[in-house]
Amino acid sequence: MDRPVVLITGANTGLGLETVNALFRSSRAYTILLGTRNKDNADAAVRQLRAGFPNSVTVVAPVQVDLEKDLSIAKAFDFVAERYGRVDVLINNAGGQFDPQVDSADLTMREMWNKSWDVNTTGTHILTHTFVPLLLKSFDPRLLFITSGTSSLTESENLTLRMNKSPTKGRPKTSPSITAYRASKTGMNMLMREWARILHQDRVKTWCVSPGFLATGLGGNGERNKQMGLIDLAIGANLVRDVVEGARDGDVGKVVRRDGVQPW
Repeated sequence: MDRPVVLITGANTGLGLETVNALFRSSRAYTILLGTRNKDNADAAVRQLRAGFPNSVTVVAPVQVDLEKDLSIAKAFDFVAERYGRVDVLINNAGGQFDPQVDSADLTMREMWNKSWDVNTTGTHILTHTFVPLLLKSFDPRLLFITSGTSSLTESENLTLRMNKSPTKGRPKTSPSITAYRASKTGMNMLMREWARILHQDRVKTWCVSPGFLATGLGGNGERNKQMGLIDLAIGANLVRDVVEGARDGDVGKVVRRDGVQPW
């Protein structure tokens, strides 16, 4: 139990899983709690990690948690509290981009907006609120929220970025839109600021981490993202690990990215 206990949500795929790999590659030893909605997916990821790092002093264990279900969050807390007694690092990584599911008719617009905020902001807040008592038992508590470069209000005025360009006049508006995703991540940035304020006297170090435009399956476009030459997952994961290991302690309470601090 001398190893820092790291709980990371949404950790069986994408940036979450790559962050776990980055922690395994570290010279430091961790107890990593790999959080995911589906137990089978968590178990498979744990087996993969143990096979990939057979001699590592870092250990990993699955934790089932669904951010959209309060009971699931409560059960995950009870499990971690009983088994480990504390959490040294909480990485709120779980999230989703659901905007395309309106065009595919899998969700109505209201369902998509509600789900975007429920997963990316509301569920993240409830999980953080639930686990704060375990964070406060740490000697060096760290709280991370994985945000997005698309969340910056300041940089939304940068018209050289494709996502900020206006579609052509008239209806219908056919240009790709991630409006709900962007709004929910901007909300997460404020959520981080609130937790930084609330936990300031407890000396909990709190950040948002903006890992860059990564080649993930976010929004169901994994193959397209790779073809567009987006950033390798390992680069974003290494940034998250740097924050965990103290490299960005001078930027507490801010949105950090590889090249500095992301403007609000």
